[in-house]
Amino acid sequence: MAEIINPILKGFNPDPSIIRVGDDYFIATSTFEWFPGVQIHHSQDLINWRLVKRPLEKLSQLNMKGNLESGGVWAPCLTYHDGVFYLVYTDVKHSGGIWKDTHNYLVMTDDIYGEWSEPIYLNSSGFDPSLFHDDDGRKWLVNLVYDHRKDKNTFGGILLQEYCPEEKRLVGPIKNIFRGTELGFTEGPHLYKKDGYYYLLTAEGGTWYDHAVTIARSRNIDGPYEVHPENPILTSKGDLTLPLQRAGHADLVETRDGEWYMVHLCSRPLEGRQRSILGRETAIQKIEWRDGWPYLVGGGNRPALRVPAPDLPERKWEEKPARDDFDNEELDMVYQTLRIPLGEDQMTLKERPGYLRLKGAETLSSLHRQSLVARRQEHLCYTATTCLEFEPETFQQMAGLVCYYNTQNWYYLKVSWDEEKGKSLGILSCDRNDFDEPMDEEISLEGVDRVYLRVMVDYDKLQFYYSTDEKEWQKVGPVLDASILSDEYATYDKKFGFTGAFVGICCQDLTGRRKVADFDYFEYTGRDE
Repeated sequence: MAEIINPILKGFNPDPSIIRVGDDYFIATSTFEWFPGVQIHHSQDLINWRLVKRPLEKLSQLNMKGNLESGGVWAPCLTYHDGVFYLVYTDVKHSGGIWKDTHNYLVMTDDIYGEWSEPIYLNSSGFDPSLFHDDDGRKWLVNLVYDHRKDKNTFGGILLQEYCPEEKRLVGPIKNIFRGTELGFTEGPHLYKKDGYYYLLTAEGGTWYDHAVTIARSRNIDGPYEVHPENPILTSKGDLTLPLQRAGHADLVETRDGEWYMVHLCSRPLEGRQRSILGRETAIQKIEWRDGWPYLVGGGNRPALRVPAPDLPERKWEEKPARDDFDNEELDMVYQTLRIPLGEDQMTLKERPGYLRLKGAETLSSLHRQSLVARRQEHLCYTATTCLEFEPETFQQMAGLVCYYNTQNWYYLKVSWDEEKGKSLGILSCDRNDFDEPMDEEISLEGVDRVYLRVMVDYDKLQFYYSTDEKEWQKVGPVLDASILSDEYATYDKKFGFTGAFVGICCQDLTGRRKVADFDYFEYTGRDE
């Protein structure tokens, strides 16, 4: 029997929302401050997945300039009804202290691979919106309500309100239909209807090591809801030996043949350390229904690494080459930028064909205009390599290879300029906003037109390299701690992060003259499979 091996979406892919349209399955996941917003993966067998779309690809749909760390797009919900795809999502402008500024929107399309509509504003009462299409034609939005008041439950329950397609707005009364269980932190709601019951699936316990999936049911959409007799139906809580930790925030899907599956987020911390450099990933479990309630196939409520696959023909997708020579006029979908799209004044593939040209902008600490292009780390061990042509004229001009979590946590192998050495190679690091240059002496690159930069990551060990001929490689600096690029370590406002590690290329010009850096290629190869 064929098996699904978890996680099915590796690297930073949290808060999965799944649908089936005919024989096709689609999963939408959160992207936080990375642009374009929302990842949509496609499968026909629930085993093999490919990235096919990031629907929030225009500034009019998503403008995150100035958004704080781990803000931006939280928990999208993808649904399909009567030939139309619906996507609701939250743009979190601020999260910290007692406040959360959370604006919820809806976009639509009749072609999931094509252009999506301009956003319709819904509300700002909380995050994790989800749209439900009832069998009577009515549409309902549920979302967490956030309560900032002292001595109140900040996760104040799940609000229900009707959405009117004709008026393109929420209408009618707002009702709190579920205030959660003793697990607390009730969020991530999804509604379903089966055999005369409305089922409300929620995430509880917080998106940490006590994370869990809860389900409740009612004969009426507005409740009251009774909780599953063996709540929670999925969790990794209390067993740090499980390979999949932080299991929670789930969604359900039924195959054409009546088999049920549940996708959920998880993480794979480094062995012996509660640090997840890959961020929160997406896994899947098989579900069976008993006495009107869903249960994991095989019993218990622990996430499994191997899951029985549905009775479907396997469909594998062509693998992308590890090396991108930047020969196209459009950037490959594997890459993202921070907060906003990069215009021709920051990034171009056209000015010098065969090269990705970055024009120096703001620092790696900026929340506004960074010239940075990066991809997810998808393996616990990987090698990334690039080739750079760059002629800095001042120490304020830099370009190179970056391992990045957020503005507070990164390692940067950079080419810059020094009064004594001229063009030179060095390392900058940022560890919870503590900056360092972990080299005794920078390496002179005077007379070197092209320099090859490489990083090798093995679990929690990170080592930079360089070459002038792409044959002989020299270590640069000491072995660094890759685990600081993890959800658990990378803090904002004394809280954990939400994104996982990225690796990419960047360019800064603090003079404002937009010094040009040309990258000939970028190559990423995983080594832990």
